[in-house]
Amino acid sequence: MDKHLELANLVFPDVKETIADLEKKYPKRNLPQGAMVTRFAPSPTGFLHTGSLFASAVSQKVAKQTQGVFYIRLEDTDQKREVAGSGKLLVEQMKRFGVVPDEGYMGDEEVGNYGPYVQSKRADIYKVVIKEMLKKDLAYLCFCSANELSEMRKAQQAKKENFGYYGKYAKCSFMSVEEQIAKVKSGKEYVIRFRSHGDYHNKVSLDDAIRGHIEIAQNDQHVVIYKSDGLPTYHFAHLVDDHFMRTTHVTRGEEWLPSVPIHLELFSAMDWQAPTYCHLPVIMKLDNGVRRKLSKRKDSEAAVSYFLEKGYPVDGFMEYLYTISNSNYEAWRNANRNASRDEFNFDFSKMSLDGALFDLDKVKNLCKEYLGNLSCQDMYNSTYAYAKEFDSELKALFDRDNDYMKEILSIEREKDNPRKDYEKYSDIKDLILFFFSDYYDKMVKDLQLPENISKEVIIKVLQEYSKIVDLEKTEDEWFMDMKNLALSMNFAKNNKLVKKNPGVYNGSVADFANIIRLAETLRSSSPNLYIVLKIIQKTEVVRRLENLANSLLN
Repeated sequence: MDKHLELANLVFPDVKETIADLEKKYPKRNLPQGAMVTRFAPSPTGFLHTGSLFASAVSQKVAKQTQGVFYIRLEDTDQKREVAGSGKLLVEQMKRFGVVPDEGYMGDEEVGNYGPYVQSKRADIYKVVIKEMLKKDLAYLCFCSANELSEMRKAQQAKKENFGYYGKYAKCSFMSVEEQIAKVKSGKEYVIRFRSHGDYHNKVSLDDAIRGHIEIAQNDQHVVIYKSDGLPTYHFAHLVDDHFMRTTHVTRGEEWLPSVPIHLELFSAMDWQAPTYCHLPVIMKLDNGVRRKLSKRKDSEAAVSYFLEKGYPVDGFMEYLYTISNSNYEAWRNANRNASRDEFNFDFSKMSLDGALFDLDKVKNLCKEYLGNLSCQDMYNSTYAYAKEFDSELKALFDRDNDYMKEILSIEREKDNPRKDYEKYSDIKDLILFFFSDYYDKMVKDLQLPENISKEVIIKVLQEYSKIVDLEKTEDEWFMDMKNLALSMNFAKNNKLVKKNPGVYNGSVADFANIIRLAETLRSSSPNLYIVLKIIQKTEVVRRLENLANSLLN
């Protein structure tokens, strides 16, 4: 028997399937010409990073617009770092942002014909491939101990040589097959390494879909592809999974660029077509004038859960991700205000190479725009959905009186230039509490009245206006009543008159209106005062005016 075959059978005695069997089981996908098969391959080691949502959204977009397939593969081979339940949570959070796979790992189930989509369940597939690699001498067994590898690294450091297991340092690569067989039979622990034939002094080239033509040093590292615990390393799993899942485009962060030579050599060794690589820019943050990567440890906005909990509307947030994904997206959106993002033609060549700078202020502006343009019913529904999940106090306000909340959330909505008060759902509660008399009564004691108008005048304004409030009139008639009363109480028609005649007037009509606004809303800025008062209703409006006047008198 051929010695390499003997070694392969010794290591994997129960593996009977062949690569040919796998090729039949996972055939090339029957898709239109140019269709892309992309994937998101997270590790279940924690929360969904904003950068990961960005990457998965890009992967989904290009697959969708080419009539291809976007799938999720859970890469759970680093079981020491796995966080229980995080894989399912990642998928659920992606769905919240509209990034839904066509197939793959779905959290509670797997869907599709190219699974299993969880790496720890793919052990039999990896064994078939690695057995074939042993048979063809593309891989070999390495028996080096951790101590030996540490000593090797020290020697390389002392000689100022590249670190790693390569060339003369790849000592187990010189071991005969017979020696490997003998050591296995003696029970010696081992890992399996790829036998590299690369030369670091030579170049390998690739055409990255985002970065264009790249030349980079060949791989010469004899990387571990199969660990002693029987699980594959990332490099080997990438080779096997993306080949047999028929991935056409690998979208991943630019931090993986140095690994490309390893992956290209692995695909070449197996005589498989390598996928097109698309190395995405890293999302950056400006920190004291210095650009750095958005950090899990330092930045709350690095986790998409932050945006969900704060109540940023997911569509508004996704609009932002699209603006940093393609340089022409904003121009397209301005020309297509009501179009679905699905209609936008994403282009890898229009991605930034320098790293997108995360701009939270821009996120807020886009979300404010989105919320401002929601219909009355959609605003009500989405705010209530947020309240049910994240804010029990806000939910209680809904449950008190649904119709009242609909009135409040409908103020100055569904018009050509709708009012845009809210950046996120978590802003809403504090901005509407004054509508509720019990909350109003708790907050009014902290009211700061205008300092440019005397207390006596303010009391008089409150008392006199409480006598003429008529919310049955039209808005113009209502305002005219207020204006006439103000003029009769020595308030000028406008601020110009006040400035021209210092000390003559109590203030302007605007100052008069502001006293009423403060008395009713506890803020100097509010939505249309007439609409607000009509929602509060006359009895409550008058009660507030009279109570505030009385408290100032005492």
